[in-house]
Amino acid sequence: MNQMTDTLPVLAQRQFTLATDLDGTFLGGAETERKRLYDWIEANRDSVGLIFVTGRDPMFIGEMCASGMLPWPDFVVGDVGTTIAAVDGGRTIAPIPDLEHDIATLWADGGERVREALNTAPGLRLQPTAFRYRVSYDLDPGTFDHAAKTTVEDLGLDWLISDNRFFDVLPKGVSKGPSIRKLVAHLGMDEARVLVAGDTLNDLSMLACGLPAVAVGNSELDLIQQVAPLDHVYLASGHGASGIMEAIEALDLHPNPPKGGA
Repeated sequence: MNQMTDTLPVLAQRQFTLATDLDGTFLGGAETERKRLYDWIEANRDSVGLIFVTGRDPMFIGEMCASGMLPWPDFVVGDVGTTIAAVDGGRTIAPIPDLEHDIATLWADGGERVREALNTAPGLRLQPTAFRYRVSYDLDPGTFDHAAKTTVEDLGLDWLISDNRFFDVLPKGVSKGPSIRKLVAHLGMDEARVLVAGDTLNDLSMLACGLPAVAVGNSELDLIQQVAPLDHVYLASGHGASGIMEAIEALDLHPNPPKGGA
């Protein structure tokens, strides 16, 4: 992968920005299609911006990019929207304090309260990563007790189930959608030139937030059912990266769009 330089235009000056989920979306689809999309982004860095909007944490993202498996993004909305960070020239993913202040306030160091309250909740297995403003669990749908949702709500926090196998506890009102809109406004970007892309229910708030959006072809059925009535959401037939390329061309978001495979 070519590396970004500090001489690139700021995102507000680029023609198009892709704000994409990772697993199943930017990392989804055939390897040849992923390479086609990634190479197109690198070849057009002066006119194309890249933001990762993901449940993954900055450490994972940094490792994937450093390995060459992913192009480096310009910004990261990570941890299901609870991290909002910039990527500097030294490849450091650094949180933006002004944009995270409200998130931290709403969380109020709630991690220990959540872990204690859900310690014996059936069907939840705590993920080992010490996230800053969220607590995440692997979910077993066969044994999960829905009373955990009420437990979280009683703590004044939000819960989110995605892909029927992940259970996230988040600050009230914080998710991918509000956080990507906050970043886009902070950067002074033209909302009409930002495409958000996703495939599971933890992308719902992002796809529904009003920015041009694509649900890729391999999306979770529950997500498709909820976004299908929304005029601004494009339902792609292509899976993962192929679906993203399909939407960029169909929505006329770049004068030289990437071409997906047949």
